[in-house]
Amino acid sequence: MNWLNRLERKFGRYAIKNLPLYIVIMYAIGAVLDLMSNGTFYYNYLSLNPFMILHYRQFWRIFTFLIASPSTSIIFLIFVLLFYYSIGQSLVQVWGAFKFNMYILIGVLGTILAAFVVYLIYPSPYIYMDTYYLNLSMFLAYAAIFPEMRVYLYGILPLKVKWLAYLDVALLAVSFVTGGLGTRISIIVSLLNFLLFYLSTRNYQRVSPKQVRRKVNYKKSVSRNSGGTHSGARHQCYICKRTELDDPTLEFRYCSKCNGNYEYCNDHLFTHTHVK
Repeated sequence: MNWLNRLERKFGRYAIKNLPLYIVIMYAIGAVLDLMSNGTFYYNYLSLNPFMILHYRQFWRIFTFLIASPSTSIIFLIFVLLFYYSIGQSLVQVWGAFKFNMYILIGVLGTILAAFVVYLIYPSPYIYMDTYYLNLSMFLAYAAIFPEMRVYLYGILPLKVKWLAYLDVALLAVSFVTGGLGTRISIIVSLLNFLLFYLSTRNYQRVSPKQVRRKVNYKKSVSRNSGGTHSGARHQCYICKRTELDDPTLEFRYCSKCNGNYEYCNDHLFTHTHVK
């Protein structure tokens, strides 16, 4: 059991269940403020600026930088927000709400830390940080799990997610070489966040979108019926028939290679014979 699982057992109940929706709402608020101020209000009063935080006690910037609008075009913004929401929901379905919360939290803390590190090295009043690289790392996590998923660029051109991820990595490399210190540190932080979760959740990699939908539909059907198994449990291993009521330390996962909604405990997830 890795560190994420241990944290989830202790603090999982505090996870924000609908975090992708709240993220999109924050971006929408940021977009409205940008439209009302021609894009100046955010950078003057809300962006992550260590100089303003330390010298003028504008501590709210540590939180308000999260509403940075990903686009200034209304039409493009709608597509971006829908796409971010879809990505977030997909990661929640695969990781669970707590792990997705942790991914965003570590990314946010890393961005804040990067801003102050840059300021300590190069104390300038013109250091600004936003959520661009945090969003990019979220997309890379999505691409690592759903590489074959197709998206429609501008609603027209179908592209596999993995090709967009390759393009983003190439652009990151160019930005790292040509950008300043702040850009380089931000890129490193975002990639470290991605790699940290990639290594910690590698058992979830390359999940079939159909398997995710089957998992969601199965959970809905279970909740409509007796709330789980006959004993009241919500999870039961297909092999040993144990539930979370038998052993609270057990973890249960669906196998993407089995033909159907088969759930296994952590003792049998990687040792069972796949059902075809």
